[in-house]
Amino acid sequence: MHGLSDEFLADKPLFGAVAQDFLDFLGDARLIIHNASFDIGFLNAELERAGRRPLTNEVIDTVMLARDKHPGARVSLDALCKHYGIDNSRRTLHGALLDSEILAEVYLELIGGKQVSLALVAETRVSGADAIATRAIAPRRPSPLPWRISEGEIAAHETLVATLGAQSIWAQYVAEAAE
Repeated sequence: MHGLSDEFLADKPLFGAVAQDFLDFLGDARLIIHNASFDIGFLNAELERAGRRPLTNEVIDTVMLARDKHPGARVSLDALCKHYGIDNSRRTLHGALLDSEILAEVYLELIGGKQVSLALVAETRVSGADAIATRAIAPRRPSPLPWRISEGEIAAHETLVATLGAQSIWAQYVAEAAE
C-alpha cells in the first residue's frame, strides 16, 4: 500500500520517540485530512501508546466536504482528482507527502478556491446592426478561509515557499497567480 518495507523502517525511530516532535509540529493548527476519522483514530491510538493526550486540533474532513458537495458520488482521493482534473499520475502508492500535495489541490476545489473555468470573460451581444460589447463582472467573492491572515504570516509563508524550489506545489501556485 505505501511501499515501505521492514528493512527500510528498521533504523527509523518508533512513533513514541518522535511523538512530541510531531505534536510540536502540529501545534494548534487546523488539520485538513481526507477521511479524518480513520487517520485521527490511528494517530490518537499511537499518541495514547506514547503516553500523550489525543489530538484536539480542529479537523476539516475532505471526505465529508466532498459528500456534501457531490452527494452519491465516489469521494476517494483518486475519484476527486479525476472529477476536478487534478493530475495524480505520480500516485502509485499511498505516500504522505504526495497525498498531502494532491489533497491541497482537491481541498481548494472543494471550497471553490481554484476554479480556472470561472474566469471572467468578455461576451458580445449583437442586436440588429449594432454590436454591443459587454463585460460580465462578478462581485468579488469573499475569502473562502474563515480566518484572517496577518502580513507577518504572509511574509513567513513567502519566505518558506522560496526555500521549497520551483517544483513545489506552492511555487506552482505562486507562478499561476502571477500570470
